[in-house]
Amino acid sequence: MSTDVLSRETLYAEAGRMFQRKKLMSFALPAVILVYLAYVFFAFDIPGLAERARWDNAQTLMSDTYSYKTHVTRDNRNGEVTVAIEGERKGTYDTGSAPDWVDLNGQTTRIDLGGGQIVTFLPNNALRFDIPSYGVIEAAMVGRSIESNLTGELPDWISSSRSRLQITTDEGRVSLTRNKTEAFNYFVGWELFWFTLDSPYHGHSLFQILFGDQIVNGQSNLAGAWHDFWYNPMWHHNMVAWAIFETILMAFLGTFGAAVVSLPLAFLAAKNFAPLMAVRFALRRVFDLFRGIDGLIWTIILARAFGPGPMTGALAILLTDTGSFGKMFSEALENVDGKQIEGVASTGAAKSHVYRFGVIPQVTPVLLSQVLYFFESNTRSATIIGAITGGGIGLLLTQAMLTQKDWEEVTYYIILVVLMVMVMDTVSSWLRNKLIKGE
Repeated sequence: MSTDVLSRETLYAEAGRMFQRKKLMSFALPAVILVYLAYVFFAFDIPGLAERARWDNAQTLMSDTYSYKTHVTRDNRNGEVTVAIEGERKGTYDTGSAPDWVDLNGQTTRIDLGGGQIVTFLPNNALRFDIPSYGVIEAAMVGRSIESNLTGELPDWISSSRSRLQITTDEGRVSLTRNKTEAFNYFVGWELFWFTLDSPYHGHSLFQILFGDQIVNGQSNLAGAWHDFWYNPMWHHNMVAWAIFETILMAFLGTFGAAVVSLPLAFLAAKNFAPLMAVRFALRRVFDLFRGIDGLIWTIILARAFGPGPMTGALAILLTDTGSFGKMFSEALENVDGKQIEGVASTGAAKSHVYRFGVIPQVTPVLLSQVLYFFESNTRSATIIGAITGGGIGLLLTQAMLTQKDWEEVTYYIILVVLMVMVMDTVSSWLRNKLIKGE
């Protein structure tokens, strides 16, 4: 048998083994993925998670993001009835006044939730709820326990115990406890977003404010309306605007501070600019340390060291980005064209001029692109960092979440964060085109 024949047979055998390996991999890889997904399904207790899910709470949460609720509350200890939007003191109606769907009549209060559902607060801590599709529910607090006409198996939207009765319908919610009887009526929108009830501009349209008669003597409508809106005691627009500014400032100081620190260090970490291997090795390990520790961990460490505040968040971003920029900048420097450097050096230019005119122009597009991208990304990260350090919009967002009642404010803050990121993306793109492409 000739050498050519043996060579061809060897090639055929090798090709057959290669195809077998590829065929095996094509079956083995999906099998491994399926096994891993099965492990995740049981290890993370996905079936148990579905069983523990509270869809009623999720529904209430979602409705709170785009609507507001007015509380009609009777203090069962003294019989006093108050009506307040979102239960806020700044949104409380004056004594004896209420919206048109609430009828205050001595010891009896009639509340029309809509859809034919009528709630009546009766004397002696009693309650009557007329629901056309279900019937009439009557309950009262007798001593320390609730007595009602509810019998048998109750529907999911009624929760009844010895100390608490809660009824949730599509129109609203009613609860009865030892201390108070309360009805919630939901409406779409963010009420009191512009003006609170104590503002003279509440209830006036934009047209009336701009072109109508003077509402407050001695003050222009526009100036007065802007003051009451900007210093709204419920939505705190002035504080929110300052929080947005703090968030952007944290991202700006951290990102560009890291860029300023990283650039000279990158020269010492690049092979073609730092001949000492020990220096390069030490700096690269420092870069690994800074970027290896997540920004949130740096935030916690610095908060313990320097206390909470926006500057602590900026320092956390600076440390993390110094590690990332140091690695990227040094790699960019290692890939510069040596001929341009030699050309500048051949003119007899000083070392600093060689770097300025032979190196920096080559790496500037990469450096600016990365810095602007990180600045854009850090405006989002600063929101989370601010929640820990006590600064920026992140702090307001966390406080609104912890109250578990002002979810329309949570929605407001999230929308502002999204708009902030969109604006920073637009500004970043404009700067890239202006500084890098020269457009």
